[in-house]
Amino acid sequence: FYHDMTDDCKMEFIGGEVVMHSPAKARHVRVKDNLLRMVQNFVIARDLGEVMDEKTLCVFPRNDYEPDIVFFGPAKAAAIQPDTMKFPVPDFAVEVLSESTAARDRGVKFLDYEAHGVREYWIIDAEEEWVEQYVEKEGRFELRLKSGSGEIASTVIEGFCVPVKALFDSKESLRVMQTLLA
Repeated sequence: FYHDMTDDCKMEFIGGEVVMHSPAKARHVRVKDNLLRMVQNFVIARDLGEVMDEKTLCVFPRNDYEPDIVFFGPAKAAAIQPDTMKFPVPDFAVEVLSESTAARDRGVKFLDYEAHGVREYWIIDAEEEWVEQYVEKEGRFELRLKSGSGEIASTVIEGFCVPVKALFDSKESLRVMQTLLA
C-alpha cells in the first residue's frame, strides 16, 4: 500500500483493501476549505498544535485514513517532521460526507476513531448543511451537537467556536476568521 501511494491521489487502507477516492463535488470542497481556513488560522495564531487536510495519512492499528481535516495537539505536532508521511492518530478529525464515503465515515471510521483516541469527531453534511459533533467520554463517542444553526465549540481545540453557518457560507467564514484573528 505505501509503495503505491502517490501525491496526486487520495487513498486509504481499510479492512485490508485499498480505497481510492473520486474527486469531490464543489460544495464538499467549499465546506472543507471554509472550516480548514478557520481552524488552521486559529490554531496557528495561538500555537495550539498542527492542522492538516485530506492528504494527511493517519495510521491506525488496522487501517490508514486520510480524514478531510485533522488536528494534532502540541505533543503529537512536535513529533511531525518535514518528511513525515505517516501521521499519528489525530486528536480531532472531520469528515465531510459524500455519497461514496458516508457509510465508511459513519461505520468503520467512526468505530476506529472512537477506539483509538480521536477525542473529537465532526461529521458534516454539505448538502443538507448540518454538522454532528461527537466527543470522547469514557472511551466512547457521545453526540454533543447535531445542528444546521447556532454555534459549534470544539472541546479539543481550546477556544475554537464558530457559527455553524460559517461552515457552509464562504463570506460568513471569512467574517468569522477575521474576528477569530482579531
